[in-house]
Amino acid sequence: MKMHDVQSIDLNVPAAQAYAYIAESENLPHWTHAFASVSGKNAVMKTPGGEVPIELRTEASREQGTVDWFMVFPDGSVASAYSRVVNLTADQSVFSFTLLPPPVPLEQLEGTLQQQSEILASELTLLKHCLEGEAVNPA
Repeated sequence: MKMHDVQSIDLNVPAAQAYAYIAESENLPHWTHAFASVSGKNAVMKTPGGEVPIELRTEASREQGTVDWFMVFPDGSVASAYSRVVNLTADQSVFSFTLLPPPVPLEQLEGTLQQQSEILASELTLLKHCLEGEAVNPA
């Protein structure tokens, strides 16, 4: 059973611009489907069972280009996501994202990671549109 997924997308913006946008947690609802809102360390996640308030910790290093998120659910379980922005040229960068399975029982993981991988692909496309200023019709 696959226990992770790594995806990336080329961005036609400098790494510093991409990093600044991605590292700002309040931007998550603009390019992800998982967040209804983010304010400081508080967030509301959209789940198949409805919206869930969580604690959101963002650990970011401008120097390394990393942005990692840790989501603490009401039951104390923690989900994590790891990403990095890398400079390609003066005006281009690449954003990579490592998706791990959510903190659910093992018997629920098989379909969940595949579903999340498909969602992540659409989110990366939406992120590209947000950063490059292109109009997009969010799903």
